[in-house]
Amino acid sequence: MALEQYIKELLFEYECVTVPGFGAFLTRSYTFKVNNITGEFIPARKELTFNSLLVSNDGVLANYFAVKQKTSYENALRLIEKEVGVWKKKLNTQSLYIGSLGKIKLNQNKKIEFEPYGKLNFDSSVFGLSPFTKKPLLSFKNSKTTTVTGKREKLIFTPENKYRKSPLSKTYYRYAAIGLIGIALSVSTFYFGNQYINNQRHLNQEIAQNKIQNNVQSATFNLGNLNSVSLSINVVKKDETPKLKHPYYSIIAGTFRNKSYAKRKIETLKKDGYNATLAQINPKGMFRVAYGRFKSKNEALKLLYFLKYTLKKDAWYLIEQ
Repeated sequence: MALEQYIKELLFEYECVTVPGFGAFLTRSYTFKVNNITGEFIPARKELTFNSLLVSNDGVLANYFAVKQKTSYENALRLIEKEVGVWKKKLNTQSLYIGSLGKIKLNQNKKIEFEPYGKLNFDSSVFGLSPFTKKPLLSFKNSKTTTVTGKREKLIFTPENKYRKSPLSKTYYRYAAIGLIGIALSVSTFYFGNQYINNQRHLNQEIAQNKIQNNVQSATFNLGNLNSVSLSINVVKKDETPKLKHPYYSIIAGTFRNKSYAKRKIETLKKDGYNATLAQINPKGMFRVAYGRFKSKNEALKLLYFLKYTLKKDAWYLIEQ
């Protein structure tokens, strides 16, 4: 059966893939490592673990199985349950090998132990990049002579003699240094001169503006008799959404322009058993109604897959920050 292959494919996209009634395969992220002494480089990676307590169906594996096998969601669930039954029977007598993922066995306390093969890196951002070792550059000291049996002998290769600077090169470097100093002085003179001109320009603009303002204040205008006009201004305060201390993962049921309609939708969802509430207002000022808001991404995804693939309801996923 291709169930092991489907689990492997999903792990490159999801952090958690649950096999209903059996357990969940999870990936854990690690950053890259560089050993400056040995020159070893280990790229970023996602390593595989297994949790036998997560057995509830989140819909991910069943839906992917149904698409790949071109069958219904319910039939996919039945086929997965059948395969899980075979796995459990094997575990009672021998170790269970899950494709290229790893080995599962029961310990003395009849608890499931998972041993990953460790050959797969589920971080798709570093696909094809494997660990390697780059030998560090060796540092050495050159000397003109070495002592052998108390005698000073010249080395065959003396880097100092080979790369000894000639008088011509010294003159060249001297003129190059003078040229660099001249360029630096020219650049600094242009920069500070330009800055002085800009400062003077801003100062003159401020003086002119102050004079204009004083003239306007001292001027007298004869406008005659003006009728009084009364204005009434209604200040509309928009609902301000407070900043969140941590992100929420919400499953949105609908968006409404009228807040009363949003509250009516929340009451309807609560009667159906959902922990419905208002989510973050969208940029256009419309009110979002959520089936539920979660601090856990996995809990939010479980509700989303249940609504979409089991209940066939319209819902979408929102990260509130």
